[in-house]
Amino acid sequence: MRSRSLMTLAGLFAVMGVMVGLVSYSVTLYRLFCEYTGAGGTTQRVAGADGVISDRFVTVIFDANITPGLPWKFRPMQRSVRLRLGETALIFYEAENLTDRDLVGHATFNVTPEKSGAYFKKIECFCFTEEKLGARERVEMPVQFFVDPALAEAPNTRDVTQITLSYTFFPSLKPEGAEDLARFRKTADAEAGKQLFAAECSTCHAAESAKIGPALAGVFGRRSGTAPGYPSSPALVQAAVIWDETTLDRWLAGPREMVPGVLMPQVVKDAADRSNIIAYLRSLSPARAAEQSGVTPKG
Repeated sequence: MRSRSLMTLAGLFAVMGVMVGLVSYSVTLYRLFCEYTGAGGTTQRVAGADGVISDRFVTVIFDANITPGLPWKFRPMQRSVRLRLGETALIFYEAENLTDRDLVGHATFNVTPEKSGAYFKKIECFCFTEEKLGARERVEMPVQFFVDPALAEAPNTRDVTQITLSYTFFPSLKPEGAEDLARFRKTADAEAGKQLFAAECSTCHAAESAKIGPALAGVFGRRSGTAPGYPSSPALVQAAVIWDETTLDRWLAGPREMVPGVLMPQVVKDAADRSNIIAYLRSLSPARAAEQSGVTPKG
């Protein structure tokens, strides 16, 4: 009788242990379930694309959110991309710490419609890791992905032509051991940018004189559509963009997406190349040239 009672008690403890374990790991288990099935709009992680590209297009829109308590700025560097199913895309989100102290955030993400989650494949991202951003630091974080061509074949997703990828950053509950977002920051090289400019941009642009496009010396701080001696398009005049590192990067990444109606066809897809070209353009500004030569500009 006693041994039977002990066995019953042991069985109860075992059941309780299993239940406690399930509760303790329920969040992790649910996340793994979502990652495997795409439930809740959870995207998939893969090592790379398989090279199969469809003729079917899909538009991916990028969304960014910050919860209260995390004094960061956070935004996508481009609003959307249109790509073929199976085609790999590389886009960037920008985060900026608005305080004078290091802060650690944690990012979650999903896609909508939720049924597209199983077909949205990420190759590289900054999700589900603790991320430290230094005081007053700003970084661009890459997201590399593709949408599986099977999206167009599955009965419940054949109608999907638009997907929204949404990230939300919130204060980390476990800041110890966080990865440093500075790993994404690369030092711009103006000399490399000069060479890239000659190869990619010189057909239409020069530093000191207008060609097909306006002269670019002094572009930093200038409002779009106001280049001296150049008849800018109405779209650029109306946009009234002030050119700086951020706006120039958006422009080079997709001018027609940034300002609908402009004629510039050239796109610089690589973020490092854009950064180098922008560093070169900054070196052409009168203030920068004077700084380098030790001469104070007049006027």
